[in-house]
Amino acid sequence: MKIVPVKLLIRFFPCLLAALLLCPLPPAAQETFPKKSGTRIILLGTGTPNPSTERSGPATAIVVNGTPYLVDFGPGVIRRAAAAGIPPRTIRHAFATHLHSDHTVGLPDILFSAWTLDRDVPLELYGPPGIQAMAEHVHKAWEQDIDIRINGLEPTNTEGHKVNAHDVLPGLIYEDENVKVTAFQINHGSWKHAYGYRFETADRTIVISGDTTYSPNLIKNSKGADVLIHEAYYTEGLKKRRPEWKRYHSAFHTSAIDVGRVAAEAKVGMVLLTHVVWMGATEEQIIAEVKQHYDGKVVAGKDLGVY
Repeated sequence: MKIVPVKLLIRFFPCLLAALLLCPLPPAAQETFPKKSGTRIILLGTGTPNPSTERSGPATAIVVNGTPYLVDFGPGVIRRAAAAGIPPRTIRHAFATHLHSDHTVGLPDILFSAWTLDRDVPLELYGPPGIQAMAEHVHKAWEQDIDIRINGLEPTNTEGHKVNAHDVLPGLIYEDENVKVTAFQINHGSWKHAYGYRFETADRTIVISGDTTYSPNLIKNSKGADVLIHEAYYTEGLKKRRPEWKRYHSAFHTSAIDVGRVAAEAKVGMVLLTHVVWMGATEEQIIAEVKQHYDGKVVAGKDLGVY
């Protein structure tokens, strides 16, 4: 092997460095998110209001032909999206299941962080009645930030911070060349409006339960789905809680045993658990409860898991 003299390297190093700096990166290096065809589920956050270093706030990306559709936006959503390889500027569609804070405090994040990271079109936001008012109040709260970024020295655009918020009722709420999205009412305690969503693409049907109790309407809208993404709590663990927590969880959430009943009655292809209230359970114990009634595939979801 021929050795290049050190003097020659020193002489040409500035030229080589300049070439590297001026030469644009290949597209694969610039865009870490692969434009794969088909439908994937990426769990950006599988947590609850209980803080966890391993589980961020509730957020799920349904990615169809490289386009992400976000369901719920809990704490840390943009950082989780970046960790998953989803450029924040590509988040242009978001759907809220309900307006509980742990599912929605990431709204300023997806509005403003994605804008500062070059999203140049308004966010299309869908959710139960009240989501439009929430978006308006968020914009009002950050009006000084918006003014400084647009009228200060920061290079930016004037569209990416905007939001087209849609208060929707159950039914078909969104459709494009990738996906058809149907909202349906579920039972989440005292909430008048709380939704699950059915995503239908060319290759998969995915249902997201939202926060709910055992719901016949969820079963109806999950019929034949390839994947049911469902919340759960540990049935045995709830027996050890105080009476007020027993009343709360039984009125607002679904036991893992009842998740199995829903999956079996809907005949879904797979159950993907998220937003689990563990109450000391292991993954195996939660899955075992689901399988008391359902004999299909059950997976306890993890942040950044791809399914």
